[in-house]
Amino acid sequence: MKAKKGEVIHKLKIARGQIDGILQMIEEDRYCVDISNQLQANQQILQAHIRNCVREALQTDVENPKLEEALKVLEKMAQ
Repeated sequence: MKAKKGEVIHKLKIARGQIDGILQMIEEDRYCVDISNQLQANQQILQAHIRNCVREALQTDVENPKLEEALKVLEKMAQ
């Protein structure tokens, strides 16, 4: 694994916190639109990460068809 283990663990804990927050919203019977907005925000954060950080990791500014394909899959999952 190229990524540093500590960084990966930290990011996964952040993701777990976000999921726990959404679960809590559902358990509290929060307004559906609020929950949807939170889910969309998480999707946008992930998309930005893929477009920026992953592209940087690939060390290229050229649009990558595989990257865009992955983003489309994420968009479909969110619908």
